[in-house]
Amino acid sequence: MSSGVEWGVHCCLTLAWLEGEGPVSTGRLAAWFDVPTEYLKKQLQALTRAGILESTPGVQGGFALARRPESITLMDVVTALEGADELFRCTEIRQSGVGGLGGGDEFRRPCGVSAAMLRAELAWRRELAAQTIADLMSASPEASAERTRRRYREMSRPLP
Repeated sequence: MSSGVEWGVHCCLTLAWLEGEGPVSTGRLAAWFDVPTEYLKKQLQALTRAGILESTPGVQGGFALARRPESITLMDVVTALEGADELFRCTEIRQSGVGGLGGGDEFRRPCGVSAAMLRAELAWRRELAAQTIADLMSASPEASAERTRRRYREMSRPLP
């Protein structure tokens, strides 16, 4: 998984805490997490295309959650950023080379490696689909949400 997934989940969590503050620019989010603006922008655009974020253009524009935190799962974010393809792709190497010579009935069923990987991936996907941004908010100390809002407001004040 790319670092973009971590960034995407943290941005969604931060935007949930900043609900009501208006759209948050890519530059502010990039500064908040000290990550490259252009790479973060790609992640935010993918989340927008998936309907997780909404984008407001213009000088006062930026990003906000497009849905309630309760309706955004971690699997939604992963799928938006990494795609829906299976993580493990069995190419049936057991049927290749010398090991595959003379094989018969054992090749009619998926191999044990493929079956084990599929079970693990399904468990992983179920767990991510069961966790929402709201769950992350609830599991975080209230101080995290308050600190985020306070620091964001300080960051938004004009310089003297």
